[in-house]
This record gives sequence, C-alpha cells and structure tokens, in this order.
Amino acid sequence: MLGLNWLDSGRDLSQLGLRLLTGAFLMHETLDNIVSAARMQEFVAFMTQFGFPAPNLMAPLGVWVQIISGALLALGLLTRWAGLAIAATFVVAVVMVHWAEPFRGWWPAIVLVFIGAHFATHGPGRFSLDRRLAG
Repeated sequence: MLGLNWLDSGRDLSQLGLRLLTGAFLMHETLDNIVSAARMQEFVAFMTQFGFPAPNLMAPLGVWVQIISGALLALGLLTRWAGLAIAATFVVAVVMVHWAEPFRGWWPAIVLVFIGAHFATHGPGRFSLDRRLAG
C-alpha cells in the first residue's frame, strides 16, 4: 500500500498519453516548416546562426526526422527507433543551441532527449501498433 503498487495498473495508459502528447507536439511544431517554404528558410537561417554544418540540408532533415518520429511515436509504431531519433535530434539541439543558455532554456530540448530515451528503452506500452504487430 505504501509503495503505491496499485498505480502499476495505469502504466500502459500513461505510456499511451505520453506517446500521443509527445508525438502531437513534435508534429505540430514542425508541420509549418513543411508546408511553408518561408518558415523553412527561417529555420535554415536559425541553424546558420548557431553554426550548424550544411544548414540547407540539416534543416529539412531535422524537420522530417521530427515529424516522422512524432507520427511513429503517436501510433506506437517502430517506437524504439522513433525514441532513438528523437533523443539524438534533441541532444544535437542541446549541444548546438542551448549549451550556453541558463538551464531553464534547456528545458524543452532536454526533456525531449529523455522522453526519446524513455521510449527507446521501454518501448511503446500495450496500446500500440508495435504490440499489435508483435502479436
């Protein structure tokens, strides 16, 4: 009782909620870069400002990794791979963009590193396409 073990029954719903919320966030935050050439150019300029190599290549690559990983995460499909891609993408964001900022500025990116790592190491939970396809 003191260990709150009864909360274990909500683990899969919690996984589902975190997957859906994170996937929706990633898709929402990157969709404008896909549908608007002007927004993509703003992102290229942002990456140039922070010294990313080949920003004309890296900006679209980063956007597509985020939107595809977000969709896969929301579906619970290839979840561990999506988690790895998210973690890697946001490690780069922390190092290239947020490193010199106060810790508070790191927060969204560093949280996404650990959410990605969580799904890479724990998988999607019961309510997922990965689980359905595995039988």
